[in-house]
Amino acid sequence: MMEPIYQYAWLIPVLPLLGAAIIGIGLLLFGDKTYQYRKSISGFLVFLVGATMVLSFALLWSQVQGHAPYTALSEWATAGDFHLKMGYTVDHLTAMMLVVVTTVAFLVMVYTDGYMSHDPGYVRFYSYLSLFSSSMLGLVVSPNMVQIYIFWELVGMCSYLLVGFWYERKAAAAACQKAFVTNRVGDFGMLLGILALYALTQTFEFGEMGDRLQTLVQSGSLSAALASLCAILIFLGPVAKSAQFPLHVWLPDAMEGPTPISALIHAATMVAAGVFLVARIFPVFEGLPVAMNVIAWTGAFTAFLGASIAITQNDIKKGLAYSTMSQLGYMMMALGVGSFGGGLFHLMTHAYFKAMLFLGSGSVIHGMEAVVGHDPVLAQDMRLMGGLRKYMPVTAATFLIGTLAISGIPPFAGFWSKDEILGSAFAVNPALWVIGWLTAGITAFYMFRMYFSTFEGEFRGNDAEIRQQLKNENLQKLGLAFGPGAMNSQELTLEAEHEAEAHDADHGAHSEFPHESPLVMIAPLMVLAVPSVLIGLVGTPFANYFEEFIHPTGEAMPTLAEFDWTEFVLMAGSSVAIAVVGIVLAYLMYIKRKIDPAAIARKIQPLYQLSLNKWYIDEIYHTVFVQGTLRLAKQVLSADIKFVDGIVNLTGLATMVSGEGLKYFETGRAQFYALIIFAAVLGIAITSSVI
Repeated sequence: MMEPIYQYAWLIPVLPLLGAAIIGIGLLLFGDKTYQYRKSISGFLVFLVGATMVLSFALLWSQVQGHAPYTALSEWATAGDFHLKMGYTVDHLTAMMLVVVTTVAFLVMVYTDGYMSHDPGYVRFYSYLSLFSSSMLGLVVSPNMVQIYIFWELVGMCSYLLVGFWYERKAAAAACQKAFVTNRVGDFGMLLGILALYALTQTFEFGEMGDRLQTLVQSGSLSAALASLCAILIFLGPVAKSAQFPLHVWLPDAMEGPTPISALIHAATMVAAGVFLVARIFPVFEGLPVAMNVIAWTGAFTAFLGASIAITQNDIKKGLAYSTMSQLGYMMMALGVGSFGGGLFHLMTHAYFKAMLFLGSGSVIHGMEAVVGHDPVLAQDMRLMGGLRKYMPVTAATFLIGTLAISGIPPFAGFWSKDEILGSAFAVNPALWVIGWLTAGITAFYMFRMYFSTFEGEFRGNDAEIRQQLKNENLQKLGLAFGPGAMNSQELTLEAEHEAEAHDADHGAHSEFPHESPLVMIAPLMVLAVPSVLIGLVGTPFANYFEEFIHPTGEAMPTLAEFDWTEFVLMAGSSVAIAVVGIVLAYLMYIKRKIDPAAIARKIQPLYQLSLNKWYIDEIYHTVFVQGTLRLAKQVLSADIKFVDGIVNLTGLATMVSGEGLKYFETGRAQFYALIIFAAVLGIAITSSVI
């Protein structure tokens, strides 16, 4: 009955691609003239993404009703016994991801109309969004590793275009390059892993690859160490894409892009692609304890690292970026301990409430720009905010819902998924649970610090002293970025002004207080608030319909009477308790002012500086890789000049000298040539007689 839906499922990635292609060609042919039709263009692209969303929900409903997984393949390349097929597959995992990606993409594209309404690159931004949506959807429906890798790189390319969308700003141009280079490191490892596993298993298909690999390991034909190495190489791709330590450094810088792409790419879709890939090839990992431990501990450390840095961030978007990195660590830890359903459940819940938080931050920035002008340093710094709930009530309410959800407060969505992860971690390794538990408390603290600093208290946006302090800090950062002595103070001031003005063509500040965003921006926030509150109820531990759908085991779910309430109260109660402690601390520091954060920072100055400077990881990478590469390049250049160029120049000189000398022997007179021959023969004869 539902077969036609599956036969036309290929339209899901194709429709946004078609829209991007049409608008892209229009931009190439007509350029800026397309701007006058921007509303029609955005409406067309939003309609196409909306159509893919409807089709995705139909596929999800069909899968929930019990329809068998569907795969459509056609031969793409052959060479002897080698056959490579391309197509699409729809199963439970695909259906869930399609709905998550299309719903968030649709809402973000609606929101973009308000956020980018005055940007001269409005049409180009929509075409990039549509191209990214197509690439991400193509990745989700891919039936084998080759097709996954193709769309994996397309997603990376779109991320590069979107992060560097305001390419005239040096910070944005540097951020997209950093993201591109960092992801290339992980993707190269992933490519090596794919090729190695193909060499071992002779297949690119997910299920067959895992089954054959386990058979080889169990039979002794392949060592577990080598199999684990291949799996870890593939894991390098998700490490980079999902911003896991040590390839996480690109994600905070990627906040230089427009806020809508932070919500789409860096909260709900692209960064989740790494988690999706680990889940998709879970049969490869689950039989390799070493690989699983690497995934689990990488995730756990990343979760703690991101949370520990987020507590000192003042830029609202960068705080959310480190929060995203931390939550992705939770998902990886879940998959590493074997909690397939728990990791994907948190992926789904996190996608909705984090997209809402990012869009909420965009709404805040939009309101702040009315006061401070289009200066990202001032518009995004929480030290200039405060009291926004009075001026932006809808944004404040939805942001509070997202904050409660990510803090793990019941009955919000984040509580159920995070509780499942912590319970699974405790069952496998209590040390992982301790890290996750502490991270949960830190998460609640920094998120409510963000909420209280932004929406409660008195509005600080008109405080001239704070503004000047932030501008001075920005000048100092620019000075460090360009190196000591690179610019004088006047040049740095001009550079800062250029950074503030270049990203938007609209005018500066025109209001004393911020204002609520237009309906086209707050409507997506209100829609996302619904799943942020309710969607966790599909995965409660006593009626886990999500687990039964995404990873069916054939075992019946326990009834309420059979459920172990004691264990649940202990595990869930401990995670809620640490979250409440974090919330209370944030309340005492930033609302009641009973605890002075500055005094605490002075007492633990080394730890404070460690967090503020992001564990000095960027500085270490700069010293080791950037400066190290420059030093190596200078040494290679010196060797090239002294030895390689020397040999080449010597050869040229010898050729020139010999040529210059020999030209005098080319007279064209036969008598002269005969004399030379006679002299040569005489010389040979004399030499022979002497010897």
